[in-house]
Amino acid sequence: TPQRIPYDEAVRQEFRPAKVGDSFGPTWETCWFKVELSIPPAWAGREVHFVWESDGEGMVWRDAQPVQGLTKEGEKTSYILTRSMKEPEPRSLTLYVELACNGLFGAGKGSMIAPPDPDRRFTLSKAELVVFNRDVYELLMDLEILLDMAQLLGEENQRSFQALYTANQMVNTCDVTDPSTFPAARDLAAAIFSQRNGESQHTIHAVGHCHIDSAWLWPYEETIRKCARSWVTVVRLMECNPELTFACSQAQQFEWVRSCYPGLYAQIQDFVAKGQFLPVGGTWVEMDGNLPSGESMVRQFLQGQRFFQEQFGRICSEFWLPDTFGYSAQLPQLMRGCGIGRFLTQKLSWNLVNTFPVLKTVKNNKDKGRVNHSAFLFGFGDGGGGPTQKMLDRMKRMTDTDGLPRVQISTPDRLFSALEKESSQLCTWVGELFLELHNGTYTTQAQIKKGNRECERILHDVEVLSTLAVARGSTFQYPASQLQRLWRLLLLNQFHDVLPGSCIQLVVEDALQYCAGEQGVWLGGHSPSGALWDLLGGAAGVSVLDCQEDGSIAMENGVIRESVPDGCCANQFALFDDVPLYWDAWDVMDYHLETRKPVTTLLKPLEITLAGGLRGSASFSLQIGESSTLTQEIILDATCPYLRFLTQVEWKEAHKFLKVEFPVQVQSTHATYEIQFGHLQRPTHWNTSWDWARFEVWAHKWLDLSEHGFGVALLNDCKYGASAHGNVLSLSLLRAPKSPDAMADITHHQFTYAVMPHLGSFQEGGVIQHAYNLNFPLHTVPASPAQCPAWSAFSISSPAVVLETVKQAEDRPEAVVVRLYEAHGSTLVAWLQTSLPVQEAMLCDLLERPVAQGRLLLEQRGLRLSFTPFRVLSVLLVLRQ
Repeated sequence: TPQRIPYDEAVRQEFRPAKVGDSFGPTWETCWFKVELSIPPAWAGREVHFVWESDGEGMVWRDAQPVQGLTKEGEKTSYILTRSMKEPEPRSLTLYVELACNGLFGAGKGSMIAPPDPDRRFTLSKAELVVFNRDVYELLMDLEILLDMAQLLGEENQRSFQALYTANQMVNTCDVTDPSTFPAARDLAAAIFSQRNGESQHTIHAVGHCHIDSAWLWPYEETIRKCARSWVTVVRLMECNPELTFACSQAQQFEWVRSCYPGLYAQIQDFVAKGQFLPVGGTWVEMDGNLPSGESMVRQFLQGQRFFQEQFGRICSEFWLPDTFGYSAQLPQLMRGCGIGRFLTQKLSWNLVNTFPVLKTVKNNKDKGRVNHSAFLFGFGDGGGGPTQKMLDRMKRMTDTDGLPRVQISTPDRLFSALEKESSQLCTWVGELFLELHNGTYTTQAQIKKGNRECERILHDVEVLSTLAVARGSTFQYPASQLQRLWRLLLLNQFHDVLPGSCIQLVVEDALQYCAGEQGVWLGGHSPSGALWDLLGGAAGVSVLDCQEDGSIAMENGVIRESVPDGCCANQFALFDDVPLYWDAWDVMDYHLETRKPVTTLLKPLEITLAGGLRGSASFSLQIGESSTLTQEIILDATCPYLRFLTQVEWKEAHKFLKVEFPVQVQSTHATYEIQFGHLQRPTHWNTSWDWARFEVWAHKWLDLSEHGFGVALLNDCKYGASAHGNVLSLSLLRAPKSPDAMADITHHQFTYAVMPHLGSFQEGGVIQHAYNLNFPLHTVPASPAQCPAWSAFSISSPAVVLETVKQAEDRPEAVVVRLYEAHGSTLVAWLQTSLPVQEAMLCDLLERPVAQGRLLLEQRGLRLSFTPFRVLSVLLVLRQ
């Protein structure tokens, strides 16, 4: 069936005979098998397995419950029917196998990240009942460990020779035709494994793990089954290995299993209570660490931590983000505000240029002299799978063996507790954790990124208007459940292979459908209108002059000043060859900069479209590359300090990168980029390898290059990739990778960016506020002055403080949460005034829990709030009823 049908529906279908060697498909279809088996009486007392091998992912069902995941790529090809057949165990039974026509890593053709082959077939290569010879298996494990020691410890290590000599003795002792020789051979190995380490040996904290991308080379719906296949296998392992611990992140995945596999979820809850199945991370999904807004990051923790508290009775104490493409400098503050003081990642070991000083292996441990503990997460991942029995059996032999690190099954809490005891010895990293790889993800799949920015804006506005409607005594009911559902959809789309665009076409379609659904829920319409100009009355205007001699057009509004160096052209489009070494949708390599070609072919010359008054504009069209076109309207509004570029592109390129460049009359060694709840500076030069590695970076609504007294900002409404080199500001517009989505970005695009010269610093010039204005246009409602008297809900005394969020409190419908942050990088006191009927006010954390000594006095000037640079404050306002 093309659908993923549930068990109850599947077993009611009519089955036809199938045999080993049959193939099934095509890709993404599901096949259900009814397996009737009978264990021979002669196998009484033996360990009996059901073996199933296929290049598709399988799940064994027994008695209407999932009992075992089967994935050849994950080294799981058998289900243990019985460890020792005894009476009155049933010798005959019926199993069902659900086979997904995709592998652990999707269905790429020729390469893991290639687009899925839609016509791929999946073959059943083995379906057998077998007796498992555990004595042979244990002997094999002993030999494997000894041979690994001999090979990996190296010739300079005496233990490698001891291990090799022992393995040789075992071969001489063991007769494979005579099982009675096995114990003597195993005793030889046990003698090596029983030799203990000294007290100084490094300790590795081993935790079972199964990184499951919530979507990547497979769609969301397949991830639900991946979670079930992987986690039911972990449950089976825990039943036989009570020492096993397993760390599992992403509240969304728990919610999927809770909804679709309630029986399995109940077993998971039992093992959570036993301290073996360990919910970690505290977020709704393992989101991208760069592109979500500050408020979106808060909601990742808010939704995730609340779920873990409700379902398991506790919140997570560690932020678990092993595989995202960089980490915002704001994350530590947001983590602390959500009850988290610990952080785990391994992705920075992927750095392309500079070696990042983090723990990787014992040999590569950069902190050897400072700490004696490190983490080892074991299990198949990305596509699921998790730990295997073989991994556990190997680990038992290495628990405390002389010459090897001391390996202990542990938990994240025990690891971090051990590190915290030595925290005074640890180093500190200040600022963002920039991944020197995968910087193409700031631009790939532009429609997903545009949808993300629009949905963030819409949810912000819905919450503000809904809160104010309720607070002013309206009969309107705050749509809490609808907003939670919409937020969770947005948070899901911010997963670190979806929002970055490193996913297959099926995932893109899902994500865009979710975005469209969110935008359709807007309460009462949200089209910005020209009513702003009605408010200007007879204020200043725009003049547009057509210069006949060279065809140029001059636009002026008395606010914007010239900022382009003589002989240079701003708003210059440039096309680059974009062929990374391997990770196509992910990477932009530095050598692409050598292929720059200016876009100069006019399809339609510059012409005036609005002649002036309150608005003036001109438009033109360009050909880009072989077959793409760009049409742009350049808009200047009265009293507006920035020039807007409303852009439409029909994009049909392959492995090309489109940017727009603004050379400016500014000199500075650093440019400033907006990040979540603040900004940071990055170099405009390539003095060192660390500087050069930032040839392509990310920003949110603006970037700015300023010298003393003057600067130029580049604003945008949905772009994230950017750079500033020398005096050239560049915005990355579109890419055209072919893997894992062969059609990535090949469609119509519409976006807006703006250039804003300003006097003074970007703080003094109001860049932050105007970037908000570009992204959050006014909403207007037709009404007379009598119907809508002048009214202001909130005001803040300092332009350095941004009031970011107004929402109803999660657990207190009579309370409002207001979130503010210091945006300039300064220490100050600001007064928050409100016309809402506030009865009580207090500071709360990002989980909306009141903080100790956080009560605020209701003074005549408002609420007194103290800020340090980029501090995020949440205020809980309890309203009079």
